[in-house]
Amino acid sequence: MNTPRRALTAAISLAVCAAIATPAFAQMTERRQERRNQEKKQAAAAAEQKEAPQFPQATREEPKTRATEKGIKTLQEISKAYDEQNYTGLLAKAVPFAEATTNAYEKAFAYQLAAVAAAETNDIAKSAQYFQAAIDANGLDNNSHYRVMSNLAATQSQLEQWDASIKTLDRFLAETKTDDPKYLSMKAGLLSAAGRNDEASKLFAELLAKNPGDKKLLMNTVATLQQSDRFAEANKLLLDAQKKGQLTEDREYRALYSGLLNEDNHWKQAAAVIDEGAAKGVLQKNEDLGKAYAIVANQAFFADDLNAAAKYYALAAPLMSDGEAWLNLAKVYNNQGKKAEQRNAAQQALKKGVKNTAEAQRLASPK
Repeated sequence: MNTPRRALTAAISLAVCAAIATPAFAQMTERRQERRNQEKKQAAAAAEQKEAPQFPQATREEPKTRATEKGIKTLQEISKAYDEQNYTGLLAKAVPFAEATTNAYEKAFAYQLAAVAAAETNDIAKSAQYFQAAIDANGLDNNSHYRVMSNLAATQSQLEQWDASIKTLDRFLAETKTDDPKYLSMKAGLLSAAGRNDEASKLFAELLAKNPGDKKLLMNTVATLQQSDRFAEANKLLLDAQKKGQLTEDREYRALYSGLLNEDNHWKQAAAVIDEGAAKGVLQKNEDLGKAYAIVANQAFFADDLNAAAKYYALAAPLMSDGEAWLNLAKVYNNQGKKAEQRNAAQQALKKGVKNTAEAQRLASPK
């Protein structure tokens, strides 16, 4: 009965940690249709309207340069190609134009749309190149310039260029002076992806303190703490959330019980969490739940609590695809001197299949 204690919890942690990527990076990358709608608002230089400043504390001085009369026509053609989702045609026109023009606004605008078109055609490397070129041209208004910069950070993250993405986002934060939680969440997510979990968990924790009801922030904070093996801190956050009735999803219960199972002598708390989740129907009766019960049973056995070990192996066994939990249950009954229960459990183990059939056969025929 040497079920590895960390085997289940590693898988659970991966599931929890995956949650980081979704909220953090989904916030960084605008949905394609939303991005398309935003770009339509500034489609042609001649028709550009002044938006309210999205980054009123930005240190950058907005350029005064606007498109030339000749350039406006080309930008309108590029914008039309964008509206028609003709990305190949857009790239064929926008890139040579951007390379040739000396007008900063025209260059930045053309590269901006080229970057989006490249992303739409799944050329992420080119998209990052063109976003960077749009920033370097330094010709857009602040709203557009910093949207491009945040998109560059997102694109670099898609390329798993974590250091470059963090550097871009740090520049964005320094220049805009924004304290918008979504951008700080972006940074925390990037830090986590880069393996800088201590920094990520600290930033997530700061955000969570300001937004205690935000479950995305809660789970991201927990995930980064768990990745750093700081289970006690992660468990405290989740136990507090449990008391407030905030745990409503299976991944949240899994995060809590996996964390408790990684803390010494916390298997009873983990068992209570599992029991609560199962009773509420949040934790479905499947093999994942069976594995959780089995690990609780294993830890109970080594804590010399044979009654608890028997209880949780009995709960685990019917949910498992093989007979190993039944065999372990038979071993527990053997230790308790319960021959009839031992025989029945061993017979069930043989029916479902186990690696050590000889041992199961021996336990199925007690003397």
